[in-house]
Amino acid sequence: MKKDNRDLNIESISNKEKTMSQEVLEKFDTDARVRKLKNRNIAVFISIAAILYSAFHLYVTYNPMPALQQRAIHMAVGMALIFLLYPTFKKQERSRVPVYDWFLFALSLLSAGYLIYEYTAIVTTRGGIPNTFDIVMGILTVILVLEAARRVTGIILPILALIFLAYPFISHFNWLPNMLMTRPFDLGDIFGQMYLKTEGLFSTAIGASVQFIFLFILFGAFLVKSGMGQLFNDLAMALAGRQKGGPAKVAVISSGFMGSINGAAVANVVGTGSFTIPLMKKIGYHKNFAGAVEASASVGGQILPPIMGASAFIMAETTGIAYGTIALAALLPAVLYFLAVIMQVHFRAGKKNLKGIPKADLPRVKEVMKERGHLLLPIVGLVAMLYLSIPIGFAAFYTILLTIIVAALRKTTRMSIKDVLEAMENGARQSLSVMIACAVVGIIVGVVSLTSFGTVMTSAITSIGAGSLFLTLFFTMIASMLLGMGLPSIPAYIITATMTAPALAEFGIPVLVAHMFVFYFGIFANITPPVALAAFAGAGISGGDPMRTGFHALKLSLAGFIIPYLFVYNPAMLMIDTTGVAVTATEFGFPSVISIVTITVTSLIGIIALSGALEGFLMREMKFISQLILGAGALMMIIPETTTDIIGIVIVITMFAINYIQNKKSYSAAA
Repeated sequence: MKKDNRDLNIESISNKEKTMSQEVLEKFDTDARVRKLKNRNIAVFISIAAILYSAFHLYVTYNPMPALQQRAIHMAVGMALIFLLYPTFKKQERSRVPVYDWFLFALSLLSAGYLIYEYTAIVTTRGGIPNTFDIVMGILTVILVLEAARRVTGIILPILALIFLAYPFISHFNWLPNMLMTRPFDLGDIFGQMYLKTEGLFSTAIGASVQFIFLFILFGAFLVKSGMGQLFNDLAMALAGRQKGGPAKVAVISSGFMGSINGAAVANVVGTGSFTIPLMKKIGYHKNFAGAVEASASVGGQILPPIMGASAFIMAETTGIAYGTIALAALLPAVLYFLAVIMQVHFRAGKKNLKGIPKADLPRVKEVMKERGHLLLPIVGLVAMLYLSIPIGFAAFYTILLTIIVAALRKTTRMSIKDVLEAMENGARQSLSVMIACAVVGIIVGVVSLTSFGTVMTSAITSIGAGSLFLTLFFTMIASMLLGMGLPSIPAYIITATMTAPALAEFGIPVLVAHMFVFYFGIFANITPPVALAAFAGAGISGGDPMRTGFHALKLSLAGFIIPYLFVYNPAMLMIDTTGVAVTATEFGFPSVISIVTITVTSLIGIIALSGALEGFLMREMKFISQLILGAGALMMIIPETTTDIIGIVIVITMFAINYIQNKKSYSAAA
């Protein structure tokens, strides 16, 4: 099938296709279902509160408070904003704030006010032992957190937290299996843990949220305000737009970079997909495939250095491993993933004979870089600061200032005071979903810490694995995907790192490898049916079938399900040696370089071959048996063993040669 692109114009995307994006976002992302208030005074009050919320985080970067107080203010003010911004129910009228939400607003502030007022007594006089009023406030705060999370993230995370919260109440019952039984816990034990200590609601999850996650979300808001999103779109169009299947490659590139910065897969699908998906459909990609491309790229952005949707910083905090080591380790797997998606897009375009966008309709790289290229400087500066071991919070703070300064270099990107204030408001609003998710995760972390349930989970996974590393990896993958289902990337990682990563330590797997493994599968739960929210959002934009779009996304992302197994069996893919020690620039020895180069080259070739096998096309269409043979050869090349590499390269070269000869003969016959 041939497509005529003469009438294709980027501006030809209908307004209807653009305006439907907000409806799709609200359908699949509860975070977007905010009130649209008619009362201007209340709207202004919320805007001022959001700006002050951002200002608070900038202030405490240099003037930190005691951890419990700082985290309590971060959570309480965030919850208060949630009750003003988010309706109680999906179909509730959104033009006003009901009286009861003002009551919840006040109670949210009380939850922090009480801790601040009683702080000295709690940490000294009472030594962390709760009195009756502490318990009441703890119960109230847990209820507020769960309700706020239900409004923002949906029902899945609160239900998961309630299941965990129920455990210490029943963990001493005789009818439970022996491995699940613990000593009895009373209300003081449970809610003292949740409310008075930094191992419950105010755990390291909410600590990370207040110390640097908020700042990176705020940084992203400033980048967007300065025009970074436009830069990524224009640059991707200039680089890949005219190639075979150009719009799909543009979607992969732009969505990958934006996904790395904002860490919000569904929002990224809708934001960039409202532009790229219609273009993909116009040149001939099927609507299900177009939605899947956008979903796969947006989710993949969260594994792409340098920012990885802020998850890299959480991983550094959790594991104690330097950020630079984590970013370097994540690089090759991310490159392989995006190569797999782009090559499948490319082979699909070849099979369907889909052209790119005419050169006349595309921006030029030189013009794009001249107009907005300076906006890349803050990201370069951020990476440099982090590699120089500047504390993460300070690096984020400096990068926000650098963004304002750099944006001022050109009139088209310069931010006024109004723009700065709007960026601060937008950053505060965008942070609420991550903040409340981290608070709910704190309930889970608190129960695990109180009851040692994490040890039980580790024992269960290793027992089911029956001493087999592969089976343990498989069941860890399943557990990580179930725990990460429908969750934002950061809470998904925190939960999986707490619950499933320790199981891999039983086999001596390095900490970084174990955490990267569970991180991948917690992330890719967002494109795995039956709960593939990113893919469903893509289908909403494209008009495709949600489940079929989900399975297309699963196919496009297949490399993301294979790669984690590879770096477990060969840590060289993560730039670390077999003992799990990071290989830095000063530590590169000859064997390490050989190992890394070998696995890089064989994996790259294997990924390209696997993409061709999945699409049934190289230079021409392939028969099913040829697809199977090429796929087997590709997997052998991807498996990091010398013997399999040799067998795989022979199979892949042979299949490429056969496909080339057949293609040449068909051209000769046609001539």
